[in-house]
Amino acid sequence: MSSDEVTKDEFLGGLISLKQPKQGYRITSDTVFLAATLKANAGENIFDVGSGTGGILSCFAARLGEDAAALDMSGVDVQPDLLLLARLNNQSINYVYGDIMQEVEGCEPNSFHHVVSNPPYYEKGKVTKSPFTTKAVAHGNDMDDLTLWIERCLRMVRPKGYLSLVHRADRLDDILAALKPKAGSIIIYPLYSKAGEDASRVIIRAQKGGKGLLSLKSGLIVHKSDGKYTDVADNILRHAHFLDIEK
Repeated sequence: MSSDEVTKDEFLGGLISLKQPKQGYRITSDTVFLAATLKANAGENIFDVGSGTGGILSCFAARLGEDAAALDMSGVDVQPDLLLLARLNNQSINYVYGDIMQEVEGCEPNSFHHVVSNPPYYEKGKVTKSPFTTKAVAHGNDMDDLTLWIERCLRMVRPKGYLSLVHRADRLDDILAALKPKAGSIIIYPLYSKAGEDASRVIIRAQKGGKGLLSLKSGLIVHKSDGKYTDVADNILRHAHFLDIEK
């Protein structure tokens, strides 16, 4: 990908600048909101499945500051152009090439305290394919099964570790069905575009082998009636605030 096909964009109010394709796959607020929910203890490892340009872990590391050095962070993606940008965006994070539907070195079962993912939002053949390859793949034009994606993610989580995802709210039943055989203590945190509207996205956290009850939270309203960000959303997107989905 040539330099004229890449932009460098500020996130978290200018705390970080990330390179991403000018056309094709680009980081959205969903990425930033998911990153804002992450927490980990010193010495733990966290793995991003379908890492794209590395937005999730780059935002997470930026929020932690110097404390990020105490964590082992890595990710995997099937698109070499996006991996190159992810490596440029944060050289302290180890990004590897691989298709998680196959066996990938570094993605062994029961390896990670935390796995995080923004899975492709659409099913193969269900939407018009983007002319830009990075966007088409990221949207799911080559992915047959969200359930299998989640199962592969959960497979990499250590017992009692956590899987965190963001996805479309209308796929919640499929996501829960994929999680329930091996995970529990599930938190569902809706994201509402505006007050009074149905949730368009959900953040979900599940503990592998967890026995706790499912918890549906009140969630976050992203925009005011005038279209501006709510104070909570603005603090997350522009000031790198933590989003506590367990409250």
